[in-house]
Parts: sequence; C-alpha cells; structure tokens
Amino acid sequence: MEFACSHVVCDWTSHGAGEALTEYEYDNRLTIPQDGPRPPPLPPRRLKKPRPTSLPLPPFCSVQPHLEPLSLPPPVPPRANKVNRGHWLEANVNIVSLSIGKLVNTKQVKGMESFQTPVICGKCSASLSCLSSVQNGVWQCEFCGCDNSVDDSLSRVCVGQRAGVRSDDVYLPTKSEDDYQNLEDTLVVFCVDISGSMSVTTEVMSSNGSSTHISRLEGIQDALEKTLSSTLHQSRHRRVALVTFNDEVVIYGDGTCTPLTLRDWALVDYDHIWQQSVSYSVPHCIAETYQNLIQRVKDLRDHGATCLGPAALASVAIASRYPGSKVILCTDGRANIGLGQMEDMPSLPLSPLTSNFYRQLALQAVASGVIISVMTFEGTDCCLADVGRLADMTGGKVNIVNIGNVATEIEMASMDNVMATGVTATLLASEGVYFPYEDENNHKLIREIGNVTKGVEITFQFSIKPEFTQAFLQKQTVPFQLQLCFKTRDQQQVTRIITERRPVISRSRVWVGSLNMAVIGVHCAQLCAGLTMEGRVQEAQSQLKAQQDLLKKISEHRPIQKDESVYCNWMDTMTTICDDITSESATFSDEVAKVVYQMKRASSVGKNKNKTMARQKKTERKNRAILEEK
Repeated sequence: MEFACSHVVCDWTSHGAGEALTEYEYDNRLTIPQDGPRPPPLPPRRLKKPRPTSLPLPPFCSVQPHLEPLSLPPPVPPRANKVNRGHWLEANVNIVSLSIGKLVNTKQVKGMESFQTPVICGKCSASLSCLSSVQNGVWQCEFCGCDNSVDDSLSRVCVGQRAGVRSDDVYLPTKSEDDYQNLEDTLVVFCVDISGSMSVTTEVMSSNGSSTHISRLEGIQDALEKTLSSTLHQSRHRRVALVTFNDEVVIYGDGTCTPLTLRDWALVDYDHIWQQSVSYSVPHCIAETYQNLIQRVKDLRDHGATCLGPAALASVAIASRYPGSKVILCTDGRANIGLGQMEDMPSLPLSPLTSNFYRQLALQAVASGVIISVMTFEGTDCCLADVGRLADMTGGKVNIVNIGNVATEIEMASMDNVMATGVTATLLASEGVYFPYEDENNHKLIREIGNVTKGVEITFQFSIKPEFTQAFLQKQTVPFQLQLCFKTRDQQQVTRIITERRPVISRSRVWVGSLNMAVIGVHCAQLCAGLTMEGRVQEAQSQLKAQQDLLKKISEHRPIQKDESVYCNWMDTMTTICDDITSESATFSDEVAKVVYQMKRASSVGKNKNKTMARQKKTERKNRAILEEK
C-alpha cells in the first residue's frame, strides 16, 4: 500500500479545512510531535492602557456617567507554520494506492509468512496480525473493538513472533490435483466486424513511396495474419479462435471444424447464443490450426449489417471455458441488429435495455475470468461510451486505431499478461473512517476488481467523520489492513493480507512539498474519469479544482519533476473534457470516451520507466489535440 501523505490527515474542526483555528485548539489539543519550528508566542494583549500611578485620582461624582460599551479588539489571526500552511488545503490528501498487478504476483511472496487459514474477527472480518493484542486468549479487534476468542498457539504464531508496525502474509490453502490448470489452456478469441462499412478505404504509403488504398477489413486481415504468425513462434501451444459478424454471427473456432452460424431469431435469444457457443468444439493449439486460421482470415468478405452484441456474447461464451482468456473485439460501427442494438440517431440516448445488455455481458465475463478489449476505427461512431464498458469492467483496453497501427494494437492486446482472476480487495480502517464516493459509508470497503493484468493500479480516498476528529487527533497511529483474495493463473486460491499502522497528523501540520504526486495524480485521473462517465460532471469539476489548487501549492514549495508533469497533463485533459460537457449532453463522442476510459485505467509512472513516461506523454499530447479540435 502506498499513501499520498506520510500521515493520516485529520481536520481540526468539523467545518472543513478552511476554518480558522482557535488558539486553545492549537496549543492544547495537538498531541503529535511538531515537524518544524514553532512560531514565537504572541505578546499579551490588554483592552485598555493602564493609568500611570503618579497621577491623582479623578474626583468622585455621585451621578455615574453613562458608559459606552468598549469595543473589543479584532480577533487574533490563526497562527501556523509559515512553511507548512497545510490547513489551507481543500483537497483530500488521505489517498491510498494499490498496485494490484504487483500484489497478485505470487512469485514475489518469497520471505513472507505463509499460513493456511487466517484468524478472522467475527464482527468486521479483520484478520489477526502483528498489530493485534491477545490477552488471556481474547483478541480485541483493533478495527471494531469486538472481543474474539483465539487459540494460544495461533496467537503465538500470528502475533508473538512478528510484533511490529507492519506485516505481509500470504495464505495458501492446501491444493488438490483437480484444481490445477495448464496455463496454455487459455485462449484468444478474435471477434471481427465484416459488415459493409468495413469496405471503406484509406490511402496509405507503401514501402517504395507509392500510395495505395486499403480497406478497413484488409487492414484487419493483415493485422490478424501478423498476430497469428507471432503467436505461432512465441506460444505454439496457445489456443486461438475466430468469430465474425455482420447481419449474422459465424463461429469458426480454430478453423478446423464446420462453422456455426447464428441468424434471425437466434440473435435476440441470450441463453440460446450462450449455449450454442459454449458447446462448440474446443479449439486446438495454434501449432495444429495455424494454416486453417490463416485461410479463414483470407477468405473474409465485407457485407451486411452489424450484430455486434450477439457476436460479443458468443465470443465470451467460447472464452469462458478457460479463466484468463481474452476476447479482442474489432468494429467500425454501431450495433444495429440483435441484442445490444443501438439507435441510428446519434442525438438520441441509448435505451436502458441496451445498456443493461452490455453491463450484464461484462459481469458474466468477469465471473468467467474473461478479459475483453474493444478497438474501433478513427472517424467512426461506434458508441464507444457504451460498448467500452465491456473493456472497462473486465480489465481490457479501449482504443481507437487506424490502418497504420491496427496490427500493433491487436498484437499488444493479445499478449499474455493476465496475472489473476476473481480479484477482490477489502480495505479496513479504524472505526470513524469512511470512504467518499463509495457505496459503503463505514470503515470497511469491498471492491470487486475481477481480472487483473500487469500494471493495474487502483486508488481510494478516505476521510474522518467529524464526530471522530478529536478522538483521532489524540492517537499517535491508526491501523489499516488490505485483504486481497484472488485466483492465480493455475487457479490456485490465494489470500494476501497486508496490515500496517500509519501516524496521525492535523491538516495544519501537512507540508505540501512532501506529498506523493504520483498517488495524487493517479487518483485524480481515476476518480474524475469515473465520475464523468457516470454523468456526475459537477463533482468531477469540483475535485479537479481542488487538485489543481493543491498542485499549485506543491509547485510553490518544490519544483515539479519531469515524471510528475504527466499527472499535471492528466488534470488538464480531464478539465477540458468536463468544461466541454453540459448537463444536456446525453452521450460522449468516441474520442472523448476513449480518453476517459484510459484515464480510469491510469497508473503511476515509476522512476526507471522512461519509455512508459514517453509513451504516456505522447498519448496525452495526441488526446489533448483531439479534444481541442472537438
């Protein structure tokens, strides 16, 4: 777990960070060590200058004159360290980042304590850890305060031998032979649009300098041939299947069997499509089927309409036999036949039935451990905002390609980088903590992540409930626990539990120059993109404004590093998107949808990742150019 701030930040008052602090609160309620020089004490203030003792007293008067009320002096301004000025921050810097792609890599668990079964709290499901205290066989949970009976032998293993401020444990239950799965059993399903619009051509330059026109389908065919050839040489035992769609769905599988065709009424029957597809012949490895697949790809011809929904459903059904498989969906137009069909008029919003179909299909793909990547062509209108949910929810990629780069993008999407499936993250904090923008309003957050590929990173922000603020300020540290449950590539069920304590600090003591810009930038991009896609544009704008103000304060205290400039560009891009969206907007253009989905999958740029940083900057410049043209 990586935090944006080295401390858990608490507000002084329940009214927010912008409130002035009283002298009483500043001097008497802060129980944590000071991290910088304190300001000098204020001199005593008197309401009236004292009369010199050498002057005679005024004569006594029996009639007391009417005394005007004395005006009080102006209030003492709040004092704060001139360097820190943390109480001016309006952005929430209580952010935790989880590099899920690294955490599910069981090859890196060497040296960690390994057990079979965790000891769980009966109330909040926290796990017994090195932070726990067991007295006379009773463990009082540090997260909810519940008393739990614990066996002495377990407490000695889980607590006594590893007492400290952090633990990282892996729980590996006994595995049977039936649980094993060959990694080469996973497959890649290419779901290709061959409708009439795929005949549109684009002028390209050949290697000898002459120009030629290539259709979208020809570009896809060339890309598939290159990808199949690369797979044959690098992963000879990988399974590959082909599905095409126009006004009907044709399942070729590995190309060695008679194709299965779905048309007419079958295109609107969800269960029928699933049963027919999942029972189709199992693809063999590409070493046996390469020539058949190449011939099937060469024989493709463009004509007809676009039944994208049924084809995507059939592809997921085929891939569902093997968790960790992929579906790569290539299209250039809106679905207009069968399940998931969309309105012809781009100004009209999609019906709830259409949105529900793609959501249901995505959830079924996640449950089956299938990753879907969606690719569309430049200059088309595929309603990527809705179809892209298939990729967003399953851990795939959303991209807009052209004839020049379609081969590279398809090959990258088909790469074997699945790390785990069925991933669930549970984050526990002390009672009084809550997670904004999440459904749960308590100190326990459960996030269903699903499929995880390399580089996946998710972030959360947490806050302290106002009524618990003073109680937290009297603590030196508070506990956090991450419980990560997942299945490895070979279907082994693993639970990884990380527990640690974090120090507490008041907002007035935060030095903005010490904040982790990588965690803040990634969280801002992910949160604002998610809010924007949900239609909560005003909330996204508010978050962006607060984060940009924070960025300005950081730059006042230290120079922004080169790798941090990527996060600044992300904020500028999201600001451009949010400013262009009005409350009357019902849909996103494909270009905007692509950028937003990419922001939702944002990940931090590490120190030794110059290539990644350069690629992200290049993509960022291109995205901003597209948005400015819009």
